[in-house]
Amino acid sequence: MTATVSISSIEKNFGATKTLKGVSVDVEAGEFLTLVGPSGCGKSTLLRIIAGLIPQDGGTISIDGAPVDHLLPKARDVSMVFQSYALYPHMSVRDNIATPLKVRRLNSFARWPLVGKFAPGQAAARAEIAEAVKQVAAQVEIEPLLDRRPAQLSGGQRQRVALARAMVRQPRVFLMDEPLSNLDARLRVHMRGELSELHQRLGATFIYVTHDQVEAMTMSTRVALMMDGEIIQVATPNEIYANPADVRVARFIGSPEINLLTARADPQGRISIAGRATALRTEATGQLTVGLRPEILTIDDGSSDIVIDGRLQRVERLGHDVLLHVRDDGSDKKNMTLRISAAELEALQMSGRLEENFNIGARASAALLFDADGKRLPAIHGATAPEPITYTPGRKLVGA
Repeated sequence: MTATVSISSIEKNFGATKTLKGVSVDVEAGEFLTLVGPSGCGKSTLLRIIAGLIPQDGGTISIDGAPVDHLLPKARDVSMVFQSYALYPHMSVRDNIATPLKVRRLNSFARWPLVGKFAPGQAAARAEIAEAVKQVAAQVEIEPLLDRRPAQLSGGQRQRVALARAMVRQPRVFLMDEPLSNLDARLRVHMRGELSELHQRLGATFIYVTHDQVEAMTMSTRVALMMDGEIIQVATPNEIYANPADVRVARFIGSPEINLLTARADPQGRISIAGRATALRTEATGQLTVGLRPEILTIDDGSSDIVIDGRLQRVERLGHDVLLHVRDDGSDKKNMTLRISAAELEALQMSGRLEENFNIGARASAALLFDADGKRLPAIHGATAPEPITYTPGRKLVGA
């Protein structure tokens, strides 16, 4: 069962602090929407409001077109996976998973420990619960762990138990609050894949909260970037990367971070960086910011649309990829990052082109323009919205 979720003008204040400032977004049935943003931006607060754990000060939450603001959490038909897993330490894995169903299907006497199993008229319900637990445990591959307690499990196993407990209710909406943040790097990668497969298998509506842009970009149908209690942009992962709405989005999405350089447009819209003319054009005039992703920068061979003076500071090897940390010797005096492959680095070193001082080059069509307030500007003369940029291992270096 899936459901649409409509979040309309949600506001939340804690004293004089405005945590959420009229947040609105619609989630389609079966969608995987990720709320991503820095700590303190209000994403976890919004998730708890959807779940009914805390009330909002304004706005409406609707599920399948029906407002649920007046309903208790148990009546909203949503399941939540918490950052801390929130497992009952004194219960077995089996009982942890079964708890939501026991609360719903068994009377108060039947839920008592030990004596509850003797409650009359509850045998059929108990059998149904046991079967449901067995099925969901098989889905997340924890059948051998059903008789253990949480203290006997690894972090990844606890995460699967928390997922199973959410799944067993067969809710209309899954809510997940940074569920992978307590796992080590290798296990996070593994669990990202498992969550994506789980979403595809269930076809359910997922609303996922994280501060990790990698999680947001690799798992989501759409990404909603939050900052300072507001949603800045909602788009597919490719769209939010290639066409950020403003400079804040461009800086947050992408690793390494985008290079931002001060530029100026003359009355004819011709853009120069550090007094050096470029092929970039815009309808705006005055001071601008030019954004250049690390993977679109190269060592210039004289044919680049944009050229920047650079001085090599250090080389950071990441296995197949290499980061060149460069100092912009123009007026900005900023640090810049180039991302190339190890093969490209070797070619540069063999050709003698990787010296302490060199020119950095980029194509105009890949550059992003922002005005003095950080809002996205359109470029003209063939440099409109760039295609989604992906780093291709083995990309041929210009002039190598």
